[in-house]
Amino acid sequence: MIESPNRVKIDLSSLVKNLELVKGFLGPETKIMGIVKSDAYGHGLVPVAKVLEAKGIYCLGVAHPEEGVALRKSGIQCPVVILCGIRSRDDAAEALARRLTPVIFDMEAVELLSAECLKRGKKIGVHLKVDTGMNRLGVPSEKVPGFMRRLTDFTMLEVRGLTSHLSSADEPNPEFTEMQIERFERAVNEGLSMGFRLDFNNLANSAGVIRYKRSHFNMVRPGIMLYGGLPSPDFPDPPPLAPVMLFCGKVLQVRDLPSDTPVGYGRTYYTTGAQKVAVVSAGYGDGLPRSLSNKGAVLIRSRRCRLLGTVCMNMAVCDVTGMEGVAVGDEAVFLGATGGEAVTGDDLARWGNTISYEVFCSIGQRHIREYS
Repeated sequence: MIESPNRVKIDLSSLVKNLELVKGFLGPETKIMGIVKSDAYGHGLVPVAKVLEAKGIYCLGVAHPEEGVALRKSGIQCPVVILCGIRSRDDAAEALARRLTPVIFDMEAVELLSAECLKRGKKIGVHLKVDTGMNRLGVPSEKVPGFMRRLTDFTMLEVRGLTSHLSSADEPNPEFTEMQIERFERAVNEGLSMGFRLDFNNLANSAGVIRYKRSHFNMVRPGIMLYGGLPSPDFPDPPPLAPVMLFCGKVLQVRDLPSDTPVGYGRTYYTTGAQKVAVVSAGYGDGLPRSLSNKGAVLIRSRRCRLLGTVCMNMAVCDVTGMEGVAVGDEAVFLGATGGEAVTGDDLARWGNTISYEVFCSIGQRHIREYS
């Protein structure tokens, strides 16, 4: 079997460490919804979900019904919440058949679900999405009372909690986030006053978990911090998260280049003296962002080696000037730690002007993953 020189390795023990760190921010009664949408941010939907369930997480959050179906087929038994809701009769049927919990945010979905429930003679639990200021999915917070009054006519639907999303909890200024928390709190109180039970109200993402205890309510939704990433690359006072993903490859060639020699497409870099360079086995086709061109670093022999020139589809070039013994076949670490040095997802995000979420998804979903 011919193998790629590149590897993605997932350390599930680090996932568990990060879960324990999440628990340390919470009160004893606060439940956790582990977010495993988009293939667990590139870490593998089923392997990650199985570990989280084994460690006692209350429920899991996916984007679409098909992810929930995959979890049920793999043997996952804990509650599974469909964060992006359902859009068809088939979605409604799957939610009922697989014991999935849809998020609702419009009457169309309510009617689809109710019709399917009546057809099958089964009730279904749902979460109601409240728009507290992000202006993405959700019922505007000021319209929640009216919407909930309408829900009382749909007796086969049990609203188990309200849900919303913090848009700016990673920013230094808390004003907008505090306003969102107040709007959510008001919606919860209105729902309770109308007789809804609302045991699983959830607002806090990873940033909310870390910075805003008032946002925890009954349940929190950590995502990126489970995988060792921060809500934003320069997140203040970051907790000691453990990296879960390692992405490594090989040195393909070592070259000695004279001064004033162009490197790569577009000649965006010229050597500034005699330089030794190593050509390594990953590029943007493998998930290494092209925006790292002339920025960032790769680890070779536990040293950071600066990227030179434009990142190619399946290769990149880095500076190994002054390093002895660098040879073809040496390991090149693009993401992860080795020998006491590390390149984190947030490093890549900072250099590439993106976020670690995109980095993990891009790398993890392109490769066969190895688990330990």
